[in-house]
Amino acid sequence: MDQRLKRLAKNLIDYSCSVKEGETVLIEAFDIPKEMVVQLVRSAREAGGNVLVTMKSNEVMREVVRGSTDREIRQIADCELYRMKKVDAYIGIRGSFNITEMSDVPGDRMKAYMKHWIQPVHIKERVTNTKWVVLRWPTPSMAQQAGMSTEAFEDFYFRVCTMNYAKMSRAMDPLKRLMERTDQVHITGPGTDLRFSIKGIPAIKCDGKLNIPDGEIFTAPVKNSVNGTVKFNAETLYQGTVFSDIVLTFKNGRVVEATGSDTERINEILDTDRGARYVGEFALGVNPHITRPMKDILFDEKIMGSFHFTPGNSYDEADNGNKSAVHWDMVCLQSKAHGGGEIHFDGKLVRKDGLFVPRSLQGLNPARLK
Repeated sequence: MDQRLKRLAKNLIDYSCSVKEGETVLIEAFDIPKEMVVQLVRSAREAGGNVLVTMKSNEVMREVVRGSTDREIRQIADCELYRMKKVDAYIGIRGSFNITEMSDVPGDRMKAYMKHWIQPVHIKERVTNTKWVVLRWPTPSMAQQAGMSTEAFEDFYFRVCTMNYAKMSRAMDPLKRLMERTDQVHITGPGTDLRFSIKGIPAIKCDGKLNIPDGEIFTAPVKNSVNGTVKFNAETLYQGTVFSDIVLTFKNGRVVEATGSDTERINEILDTDRGARYVGEFALGVNPHITRPMKDILFDEKIMGSFHFTPGNSYDEADNGNKSAVHWDMVCLQSKAHGGGEIHFDGKLVRKDGLFVPRSLQGLNPARLK
Protein backbone atom coordinates (compact mmCIF):
# COMPACT_ATOMS: atom_id res chain seq x y z
CA MET A 1 0.00 0.00 0.00
CA ASP A 2 2.87 2.43 0.74
CA GLN A 3 3.84 2.81 -2.94
CA ARG A 4 0.22 3.43 -3.89
CA LEU A 5 -0.05 6.11 -1.21
CA LYS A 6 3.11 7.80 -2.48
CA ARG A 7 1.90 7.70 -6.09
CA LEU A 8 -1.49 9.14 -5.20
CA ALA A 9 0.00 11.86 -2.98
CA LYS A 10 2.43 12.86 -5.71
CA ASN A 11 -0.37 13.04 -8.29
CA LEU A 12 -2.46 15.23 -6.00
CA ILE A 13 0.40 17.62 -5.24
CA ASP A 14 2.18 17.73 -8.61
CA TYR A 15 -0.64 17.21 -11.14
CA SER A 16 -3.97 18.10 -9.49
CA CYS A 17 -2.81 21.15 -7.53
CA SER A 18 0.50 21.90 -9.30
CA VAL A 19 2.00 23.10 -6.03
CA LYS A 20 4.88 25.51 -6.57
CA GLU A 21 7.74 26.73 -4.39
CA GLY A 22 6.49 28.86 -1.49
CA GLU A 23 2.78 28.04 -1.93
CA THR A 24 0.68 27.01 1.07
CA VAL A 25 -1.42 23.86 0.94
CA LEU A 26 -4.35 23.16 3.28
CA ILE A 27 -4.84 19.40 3.79
CA GLU A 28 -8.26 18.64 5.29
CA ALA A 29 -8.69 14.96 6.16
CA PHE A 30 -11.93 13.34 7.35
CA ASP A 31 -11.58 9.88 8.91
CA ILE A 32 -8.60 8.74 6.82
CA PRO A 33 -5.39 6.93 7.85
CA LYS A 34 -2.66 9.22 9.12
CA GLU A 35 -0.22 7.47 6.77
CA MET A 36 -1.88 9.15 3.77
CA VAL A 37 -1.73 12.54 5.44
CA VAL A 38 1.98 12.00 6.15
CA GLN A 39 2.60 11.20 2.47
CA LEU A 40 0.76 14.36 1.41
CA VAL A 41 2.84 16.48 3.78
CA ARG A 42 6.05 14.94 2.43
CA SER A 43 5.01 15.40 -1.21
CA ALA A 44 3.98 19.02 -0.60
CA ARG A 45 7.34 19.81 0.97
CA GLU A 46 9.21 18.05 -1.84
CA ALA A 47 7.44 20.47 -4.20
CA GLY A 48 8.57 23.40 -2.04
CA GLY A 49 5.16 23.98 -0.47
CA ASN A 50 4.14 24.89 3.07
CA VAL A 51 1.42 22.86 4.77
CA LEU A 52 -1.57 23.37 7.04
CA VAL A 53 -3.24 20.17 8.25
CA THR A 54 -6.67 19.61 9.78
CA MET A 55 -7.91 16.14 10.69
CA LYS A 56 -11.66 15.94 11.21
CA SER A 57 -14.29 13.37 12.16
CA ASN A 58 -17.69 12.97 10.50
CA GLU A 59 -19.15 11.83 13.81
CA VAL A 60 -17.94 14.99 15.51
CA MET A 61 -19.13 17.11 12.58
CA ARG A 62 -22.62 15.64 12.97
CA GLU A 63 -22.71 16.69 16.60
CA VAL A 64 -21.44 20.19 15.83
CA VAL A 65 -24.08 20.81 13.15
CA ARG A 66 -26.95 18.97 14.85
CA GLY A 67 -26.96 21.14 17.96
CA SER A 68 -25.76 24.36 16.36
CA THR A 69 -27.24 27.84 16.34
CA ASP A 70 -26.98 30.12 13.33
CA ARG A 71 -24.59 32.32 15.31
CA GLU A 72 -22.32 29.37 16.10
CA ILE A 73 -22.26 28.20 12.47
CA ARG A 74 -21.33 31.71 11.32
CA GLN A 75 -18.50 31.91 13.89
CA ILE A 76 -17.04 28.61 12.72
CA ALA A 77 -17.38 29.67 9.10
CA ASP A 78 -15.63 32.98 9.78
CA CYS A 79 -12.60 31.10 11.15
CA GLU A 80 -12.58 28.61 8.28
CA LEU A 81 -12.96 31.39 5.72
CA TYR A 82 -10.04 33.34 7.20
CA ARG A 83 -7.83 30.26 6.88
CA MET A 84 -9.03 29.43 3.37
CA LYS A 85 -8.10 32.94 2.22
CA LYS A 86 -4.53 32.36 3.43
CA VAL A 87 -3.83 29.26 1.32
CA ASP A 88 -2.98 28.72 -2.33
CA ALA A 89 -4.16 25.12 -2.63
CA TYR A 90 -6.65 22.84 -0.88
CA ILE A 91 -6.70 19.05 -0.73
CA GLY A 92 -9.78 17.53 0.88
CA ILE A 93 -9.74 13.75 1.51
CA ARG A 94 -12.93 12.38 2.96
CA GLY A 95 -13.34 8.94 4.42
CA SER A 96 -16.59 7.71 5.91
CA PHE A 97 -17.32 4.95 8.38
CA ASN A 98 -21.06 5.60 7.93
CA ILE A 99 -22.37 7.27 4.77
CA THR A 100 -25.60 8.27 6.53
CA GLU A 101 -23.90 9.89 9.53
CA MET A 102 -25.68 13.20 8.89
CA SER A 103 -29.10 11.68 8.14
CA ASP A 104 -30.69 12.66 11.47
CA VAL A 105 -29.46 16.25 11.47
CA PRO A 106 -32.59 18.45 11.39
CA GLY A 107 -33.34 20.00 8.02
CA ASP A 108 -33.08 23.58 9.30
CA ARG A 109 -29.60 22.87 10.70
CA MET A 110 -28.44 21.39 7.39
CA LYS A 111 -29.75 24.48 5.61
CA ALA A 112 -27.83 26.73 8.01
CA TYR A 113 -24.68 24.62 7.54
CA MET A 114 -24.95 24.83 3.74
CA LYS A 115 -25.83 28.53 3.67
CA HIS A 116 -23.51 29.98 6.31
CA TRP A 117 -20.56 27.56 6.18
CA ILE A 118 -20.29 25.59 2.92
CA GLN A 119 -21.43 28.41 0.64
CA PRO A 120 -19.02 31.17 1.77
CA VAL A 121 -16.03 28.96 2.64
CA HIS A 122 -16.08 26.36 -0.12
CA ILE A 123 -18.37 27.45 -2.95
CA LYS A 124 -17.36 31.10 -3.02
CA GLU A 125 -13.80 31.13 -1.68
CA ARG A 126 -12.19 27.71 -2.11
CA VAL A 127 -13.67 26.85 -5.51
CA THR A 128 -13.03 30.32 -6.92
CA ASN A 129 -9.72 31.35 -5.43
CA THR A 130 -7.60 28.26 -4.74
CA LYS A 131 -6.13 25.35 -6.65
CA TRP A 132 -8.09 22.48 -5.19
CA VAL A 133 -8.82 18.79 -5.38
CA VAL A 134 -11.33 16.72 -3.43
CA LEU A 135 -11.46 12.94 -3.15
CA ARG A 136 -12.97 10.17 -1.09
CA TRP A 137 -10.95 7.55 0.76
CA PRO A 138 -11.58 3.79 0.32
CA THR A 139 -13.23 2.30 3.41
CA PRO A 140 -15.17 -0.90 4.10
CA SER A 141 -18.28 1.28 4.11
CA MET A 142 -17.56 2.44 0.55
CA ALA A 143 -16.76 -1.11 -0.53
CA GLN A 144 -20.12 -2.20 0.83
CA GLN A 145 -21.86 0.62 -1.06
CA ALA A 146 -20.16 -0.57 -4.24
CA GLY A 147 -21.04 -4.22 -3.60
CA MET A 148 -17.36 -5.21 -3.55
CA SER A 149 -14.91 -6.77 -1.12
CA THR A 150 -12.66 -4.32 0.70
CA GLU A 151 -9.57 -5.56 -1.17
CA ALA A 152 -11.24 -5.44 -4.58
CA PHE A 153 -12.56 -1.97 -3.91
CA GLU A 154 -9.14 -0.68 -2.87
CA ASP A 155 -7.66 -2.04 -6.11
CA PHE A 156 -10.46 -0.33 -8.08
CA TYR A 157 -10.00 2.92 -6.15
CA PHE A 158 -6.27 3.26 -6.76
CA ARG A 159 -6.64 2.23 -10.41
CA VAL A 160 -9.23 4.97 -10.96
CA CYS A 161 -7.46 7.63 -8.92
CA THR A 162 -4.04 7.16 -10.51
CA MET A 163 -5.11 6.65 -14.16
CA ASN A 164 -3.59 8.66 -17.02
CA TYR A 165 -5.61 11.86 -16.64
CA ALA A 166 -3.41 13.72 -19.12
CA LYS A 167 -4.53 11.31 -21.87
CA MET A 168 -8.16 11.76 -20.85
CA SER A 169 -7.72 15.52 -20.95
CA ARG A 170 -6.53 15.45 -24.57
CA ALA A 171 -9.46 13.23 -25.61
CA MET A 172 -11.88 15.70 -24.01
CA ASP A 173 -10.85 18.63 -26.22
CA PRO A 174 -13.14 17.86 -29.20
CA LEU A 175 -16.17 17.43 -26.91
CA LYS A 176 -15.41 20.71 -25.17
CA ARG A 177 -15.27 22.50 -28.51
CA LEU A 178 -18.51 20.88 -29.69
CA MET A 179 -20.39 21.78 -26.50
CA GLU A 180 -19.28 25.39 -26.80
CA ARG A 181 -20.69 25.52 -30.36
CA THR A 182 -24.00 23.94 -29.32
CA ASP A 183 -27.31 25.68 -28.71
CA GLN A 184 -30.03 23.05 -28.24
CA VAL A 185 -29.68 19.80 -26.27
CA HIS A 186 -32.27 17.03 -26.43
CA ILE A 187 -32.00 14.02 -24.11
CA THR A 188 -34.26 10.97 -24.35
CA GLY A 189 -34.41 7.67 -22.53
CA PRO A 190 -36.70 5.64 -20.27
CA GLY A 191 -38.89 8.21 -18.51
CA THR A 192 -36.83 11.09 -19.96
CA ASP A 193 -37.61 13.66 -22.63
CA LEU A 194 -35.70 16.82 -21.82
CA ARG A 195 -34.81 19.90 -23.88
CA PHE A 196 -32.67 22.93 -23.01
CA SER A 197 -30.09 25.35 -24.39
CA ILE A 198 -26.41 25.63 -23.46
CA LYS A 199 -25.72 28.46 -25.87
CA GLY A 200 -22.99 30.88 -24.83
CA ILE A 201 -22.00 29.04 -21.64
CA PRO A 202 -18.45 27.63 -21.36
CA ALA A 203 -17.78 23.88 -21.24
CA ILE A 204 -15.25 22.88 -18.58
CA LYS A 205 -13.01 19.82 -18.68
CA CYS A 206 -12.72 17.93 -15.39
CA ASP A 207 -9.54 16.00 -15.99
CA GLY A 208 -8.04 15.27 -12.58
CA LYS A 209 -7.27 18.85 -11.60
CA LEU A 210 -10.18 19.39 -9.18
CA ASN A 211 -11.70 16.04 -8.25
CA ILE A 212 -10.21 12.59 -8.02
CA PRO A 213 -11.54 10.42 -9.49
CA ASP A 214 -12.39 12.63 -12.44
CA GLY A 215 -13.82 12.37 -15.91
CA GLU A 216 -16.61 14.74 -16.89
CA ILE A 217 -17.22 17.82 -18.99
CA PHE A 218 -19.72 20.24 -17.54
CA THR A 219 -21.57 23.35 -18.58
CA ALA A 220 -24.93 24.77 -17.52
CA PRO A 221 -28.30 25.17 -19.19
CA VAL A 222 -29.55 28.63 -20.00
CA LYS A 223 -31.48 29.20 -16.80
CA ASN A 224 -35.03 29.48 -18.14
CA SER A 225 -34.61 27.12 -21.11
CA VAL A 226 -35.20 23.73 -19.46
CA ASN A 227 -38.46 21.97 -20.36
CA GLY A 228 -39.61 18.38 -20.06
CA THR A 229 -39.02 15.48 -17.70
CA VAL A 230 -35.95 13.58 -16.56
CA LYS A 231 -35.88 10.32 -14.61
CA PHE A 232 -32.69 9.50 -12.71
CA ASN A 233 -31.79 5.81 -12.38
CA ALA A 234 -28.83 6.15 -9.99
CA GLU A 235 -29.39 6.41 -6.27
CA THR A 236 -28.15 9.68 -4.82
CA LEU A 237 -26.84 10.47 -1.36
CA TYR A 238 -27.47 14.08 -0.37
CA GLN A 239 -27.32 15.67 3.08
CA GLY A 240 -26.97 12.24 4.68
CA THR A 241 -30.04 10.65 3.03
CA VAL A 242 -30.17 8.18 0.14
CA PHE A 243 -32.79 8.92 -2.52
CA SER A 244 -33.87 6.82 -5.50
CA ASP A 245 -36.26 6.99 -8.46
CA ILE A 246 -36.18 10.79 -8.61
CA VAL A 247 -38.25 12.31 -11.42
CA LEU A 248 -38.12 16.06 -12.12
CA THR A 249 -40.47 17.94 -14.42
CA PHE A 250 -39.43 21.39 -15.66
CA LYS A 251 -41.28 24.34 -17.10
CA ASN A 252 -39.27 27.32 -18.33
CA GLY A 253 -36.29 26.26 -16.27
CA ARG A 254 -38.02 25.63 -12.95
CA VAL A 255 -38.75 22.28 -11.28
CA VAL A 256 -42.56 22.27 -11.10
CA GLU A 257 -42.88 18.67 -9.93
CA ALA A 258 -40.43 16.44 -8.06
CA THR A 259 -41.09 12.89 -6.90
CA GLY A 260 -38.99 9.99 -5.66
CA SER A 261 -38.38 7.61 -2.80
CA ASP A 262 -38.89 10.44 -0.30
CA THR A 263 -40.91 13.04 -2.16
CA GLU A 264 -41.44 15.22 0.90
CA ARG A 265 -37.73 15.48 1.71
CA ILE A 266 -36.80 16.03 -1.96
CA ASN A 267 -39.14 19.00 -2.13
CA GLU A 268 -37.93 20.31 1.22
CA ILE A 269 -34.39 20.46 -0.20
CA LEU A 270 -35.61 22.03 -3.45
CA ASP A 271 -37.36 24.70 -1.38
CA THR A 272 -34.14 25.68 0.42
CA ASP A 273 -34.03 28.93 -1.54
CA ARG A 274 -35.21 30.41 -4.80
CA GLY A 275 -32.40 28.99 -6.91
CA ALA A 276 -32.73 25.39 -5.73
CA ARG A 277 -35.50 24.62 -8.25
CA TYR A 278 -33.41 25.82 -11.19
CA VAL A 279 -30.47 23.91 -12.69
CA GLY A 280 -26.87 25.03 -12.26
CA GLU A 281 -25.00 22.27 -14.11
CA PHE A 282 -25.27 19.79 -16.98
CA ALA A 283 -22.42 17.32 -17.47
CA LEU A 284 -21.39 14.19 -19.35
CA GLY A 285 -19.46 11.44 -17.53
CA VAL A 286 -16.60 9.70 -19.38
CA ASN A 287 -14.41 7.77 -16.92
CA PRO A 288 -13.95 4.29 -18.45
CA HIS A 289 -13.13 2.63 -15.12
CA ILE A 290 -16.36 3.71 -13.40
CA THR A 291 -19.33 1.82 -14.80
CA ARG A 292 -21.95 1.60 -12.03
CA PRO A 293 -23.21 3.79 -9.20
CA MET A 294 -22.11 3.43 -5.59
CA LYS A 295 -23.95 6.31 -3.88
CA ASP A 296 -20.86 8.50 -3.83
CA ILE A 297 -21.21 11.47 -6.14
CA LEU A 298 -17.48 11.99 -6.70
CA PHE A 299 -17.53 8.58 -8.39
CA ASP A 300 -21.08 8.41 -9.73
CA GLU A 301 -21.03 11.70 -11.66
CA LYS A 302 -18.01 10.40 -13.64
CA ILE A 303 -19.63 7.12 -14.75
CA MET A 304 -18.91 6.30 -18.37
CA GLY A 305 -22.06 6.85 -20.45
CA SER A 306 -23.87 8.93 -17.83
CA PHE A 307 -25.05 12.51 -17.60
CA HIS A 308 -25.93 14.52 -14.54
CA PHE A 309 -28.29 17.41 -14.08
CA THR A 310 -27.89 19.56 -11.00
CA PRO A 311 -30.60 21.53 -9.24
CA GLY A 312 -29.06 24.53 -7.51
CA ASN A 313 -25.92 26.60 -7.71
CA SER A 314 -23.97 27.09 -10.94
CA TYR A 315 -20.18 27.27 -10.95
CA ASP A 316 -18.47 30.55 -11.78
CA GLU A 317 -16.59 28.88 -14.65
CA ALA A 318 -19.90 28.00 -16.36
CA ASP A 319 -22.23 30.53 -14.83
CA ASN A 320 -25.87 30.68 -15.92
CA GLY A 321 -26.79 33.17 -13.22
CA ASN A 322 -28.38 30.67 -10.83
CA LYS A 323 -27.26 30.90 -7.22
CA SER A 324 -28.29 28.65 -4.37
CA ALA A 325 -27.03 26.97 -1.21
CA VAL A 326 -27.98 23.69 -2.92
CA HIS A 327 -25.86 21.88 -5.53
CA TRP A 328 -27.40 18.43 -5.94
CA ASP A 329 -25.87 16.31 -8.71
CA MET A 330 -28.44 13.77 -9.94
CA VAL A 331 -27.14 11.04 -12.25
CA CYS A 332 -28.73 9.14 -15.14
CA LEU A 333 -26.89 6.19 -16.73
CA GLN A 334 -27.54 5.69 -20.45
CA SER A 335 -25.53 2.57 -21.28
CA LYS A 336 -27.49 -0.39 -22.67
CA ALA A 337 -27.21 -2.19 -19.34
CA HIS A 338 -29.11 0.67 -17.70
CA GLY A 339 -31.84 1.16 -20.29
CA GLY A 340 -30.02 3.18 -22.94
CA GLY A 341 -30.80 6.63 -24.23
CA GLU A 342 -29.74 9.29 -26.69
CA ILE A 343 -28.28 12.79 -26.58
CA HIS A 344 -28.64 15.15 -29.52
CA PHE A 345 -26.83 18.47 -29.95
CA ASP A 346 -28.60 20.82 -32.37
CA GLY A 347 -30.48 17.87 -33.84
CA LYS A 348 -27.41 15.66 -34.39
CA LEU A 349 -26.89 12.40 -32.51
CA VAL A 350 -23.85 12.76 -30.24
CA ARG A 351 -24.17 9.81 -27.87
CA LYS A 352 -26.26 6.63 -28.09
CA ASP A 353 -26.56 4.08 -25.28
CA GLY A 354 -23.61 5.68 -23.52
CA LEU A 355 -21.18 5.64 -26.48
CA PHE A 356 -20.12 8.66 -28.52
CA VAL A 357 -21.11 8.48 -32.19
CA PRO A 358 -19.13 11.20 -34.08
CA ARG A 359 -15.66 10.06 -35.11
CA SER A 360 -14.06 13.09 -33.44
CA LEU A 361 -15.48 12.03 -30.05
CA GLN A 362 -14.81 8.32 -30.18
CA GLY A 363 -11.52 8.78 -28.33
CA LEU A 364 -13.65 9.14 -25.21
CA ASN A 365 -15.23 5.71 -25.59
CA PRO A 366 -13.87 3.05 -23.20
CA ALA A 367 -12.10 0.99 -25.86
CA ARG A 368 -9.92 3.98 -26.73
CA LEU A 369 -9.55 5.62 -23.33
CA LYS A 370 -8.51 2.77 -21.05
